[in-house]
Formats: sequence, structure tokens, C-alpha cells
Amino acid sequence: MQTRPLILIVDDDAAVVASLALLLKQAGYRTASAGSPAEALERAGRGDVGLVLLDMNFSRATTGEEGLALLATLKETRPETPVVLMTAWGSIALAVRGVRAGAADFITKPWTHQQLLASVATAMALSDAGPARAEAPTRPELDALYDLGDLVGEDPRFLRVLEMAGRVAPTDASVLITGESGTGKELVAEAVHRNSPRRAGAFVKVNLGGVPAQLFESEMFGHVKGAFTDAVRDRKGRFETADGGTIFLDEIGDLDPASQVKLLRVLQDRTYEVLGSSVTRTVNVRVVSATNRNLPEAVERGAFREDLLYRLNLIALHLPPLRERPVDVPLLSRHFLAALAKVYRRPLSLSVDAVDWLLSRPWPGNVRQLRHLIERTVLVSREDVLTAAAFRTGEEMEARGAADRVPRESGEAGERTLDEMEKQAIEQSLRRHAGNLSRAAEALGLSRAALYRRLEKYGIEV
Repeated sequence: MQTRPLILIVDDDAAVVASLALLLKQAGYRTASAGSPAEALERAGRGDVGLVLLDMNFSRATTGEEGLALLATLKETRPETPVVLMTAWGSIALAVRGVRAGAADFITKPWTHQQLLASVATAMALSDAGPARAEAPTRPELDALYDLGDLVGEDPRFLRVLEMAGRVAPTDASVLITGESGTGKELVAEAVHRNSPRRAGAFVKVNLGGVPAQLFESEMFGHVKGAFTDAVRDRKGRFETADGGTIFLDEIGDLDPASQVKLLRVLQDRTYEVLGSSVTRTVNVRVVSATNRNLPEAVERGAFREDLLYRLNLIALHLPPLRERPVDVPLLSRHFLAALAKVYRRPLSLSVDAVDWLLSRPWPGNVRQLRHLIERTVLVSREDVLTAAAFRTGEEMEARGAADRVPRESGEAGERTLDEMEKQAIEQSLRRHAGNLSRAAEALGLSRAALYRRLEKYGIEV
């Protein structure tokens, strides 16, 4: 039987060391302890330490500089050994500095047993996954290892993203997926869940751009009957629904500051309270989030909490735009055509000039735009072999539709303001699509996030 790696507890408080050693022993880990930076460096230098639990202070001073200095030395001398920081809730800014300096994670005192053990297990699992290969894997290699579903592509940058997603899937590490709209962030999130030990659990999708700030707690944590005026029955929140599985927080960059604080709390210790109840509940979820926004830039502007960002992006995956992976355009096109051929029972294919034309386009809407264009062209073309001319016709029809859409859906433009025209177009599109926000957004030529912002701007209730 293989011996589990040893965990080095670095803390000058004997009671804390004893408590952690007992907890970790009960979880099957071996432990050693050190009460000072010098002792910690000597013990870590023996080569058998698999993870360091590091307190930030070793004297009466509470600046945390001692812990940061020791972290820097550990990362220099033992870079392969993950370090998890321990700090008080009021010193989270200090912990964030530690994560910037190379710490794998941080936990706040007082911690819960579940929180600490989850952090240790995740840090060790990520360490065991090892660094990425120098060269990109081949697509057959990835398909042999992971279930990648509808993630089509052979571009090396794209394959590196898929490899990382597959390697971290068995852990419970939080994953932040970034990229432009339409690049397939939700598909990657589903692949992370599908290749994880949580695959039998729920995969719960939440579009935070569509959750009004005043309903955030009810939507995410649930409410009890009578919690507020319209709470006529108990409601289960998204986190409870995702218990044992994965929660996918899409459009995380649209979350308002007050909701960011509430989300941070549940990510810190995996506990929450149902709105209208004082009972604290625990939840066991894996968090995957996505955004098309630049969150570090938002942090600089003060629009996004830095501590929340570090909680979300223990693993960061960035999907390249379609214009940067042209080798995948023909592959994706044929993939979509094959699916449509089954639906319409037609032997659909692409002509040579169609492939050349598709490769010449900039694709600002990325994979989603390509899929929509192919679907539209199949519908308007009488030929089974789609040519460049057929695609140009499909594109021109969409361009004309986009130009005419607002006046057409708003009725007589006459003396209306642009805002009035846009509001009416949105209301009519929502009625036409029976309140389906995704379909209404597509029909209006908007992203989902853009539609949500307009709903709030015009006070449109869905």
C-alpha cells in the first residue's frame, strides 16, 4: 500500500497544531509540525513533505510578513510542494497576497473540518496532476483519456485548454473559464463535470447576469414560506440543488458588489442560510464559473472583489476566439452539418469554395455565430452541397434582418425614440418566444448578458 504524503503543519500555537494533527490523522494523513520558520525549512528540506499548512504569524506581530517571507523561501527551495495558508477572516487581503506569491489556497480561522480537508485534498490532487506538457497533446490522445462531448477542434491552443480541463476534473478545484461570447465556455464547464467524480450528481447552471440583486439570496440559497411578501411556499436554492454535484456560475463578471460578498461567504466555508431561516446549512459542491469580462481589470476598478476572484480561479482556463483557431472552422462546420443532416434527413456537405469562404470570415460571434449561420444556410438552401454563394446569401439575410429588426418589431418608428423602439422590440420578441430569454436574445442579435441589462434598464419583467 502506497504511503500518503506527509503534511507539515507550521504554527507556533500548540493547541492549533494538536487539533489539526488529530483531524488530519482521522482523515488518513500523516503529519509533522514546526513552530518556527527555521524549523519549518529544515523539516521541509527532508523531501518527504507533500503539503504545507502555513500560519501567517509566528510572534506577537500580526502583520503576516513572517508567513509571507517563509512562503517565498518555500516556493524557492521546494517549488513543487503546495502551500495552504491559514489566516483570520479579517486578514483575507493578506491571504490574497500569499496566493499571488504562489500559495495553492488559503483557509480562514475558524475553519470547518469540511473546508480544511477539502482544501488539503484539492491542493494535493492538483499537485499530483503535475505540470502541463511542453507540447500540445493530440486530439486522439485526449479522446482516449477524457469524454469531451461536443468540444470539437484540433487547434493546439484549444487542445491545451481541453487537456487542462481533463487533468483538473478529478479534483474539487474551482475553475474559472474566460473567453469571448460564443467560444463554448458552458461546454467546457460540462466537460469538467462529466470527467469528475461528481458526474453522477447534478450540473446546475445559473446565469448570474439574469438574477436581479434583490433576488440573489432567494435564487442561490432558497427561502422559506413567509420570508418575504411573495414567498408563498418554501423554495430550494441553486446551491442546495447542486449539492453533491457541480454548480456553474455563468456571467460571474456581472455580479453586483453586495451579491459578491454573499457568494464569497459560501465559497469560503461551504455554509449558507436559507432566506428567512437562521439555521446554517452546509453544501458539498464543485464551483465552475465563466465570464467574457476581464476580471483582473474589474478588480483594479473596484468593480470585483479580489478575494472572490482568487476563490473562483484556482484553475483558470481561457478559450481562444474562433478567429485564432482557423484550423477548427472546417471541423466545426462539418460537425454542425452532420447533426443537421440527421435532423433534416439530407446528405449535407460543403463545397471547396464554401470552406475557403468560411475561413475568410472574422467570426466576431465565434462558434455560436458559425453554428447559427450554418443552420440558417441549410434552411434557405435547396442544394445539399452548400456553396460559398449559399453562405453569402445566408449572411446577407441575417444582416438585413438585423438592420430591420427593431423597426419591424416596434411597428411604425415615426416619432418614437430609440429607447422606446428597443423596449417594444424586446417585449415583442419575448412574447414571440414565450419568455425564453436565450431565444429572444438570439432573435434580437444580442448576447444574453446584453439582453439582461436591457431588461433591467427598461424595467421589463419576465
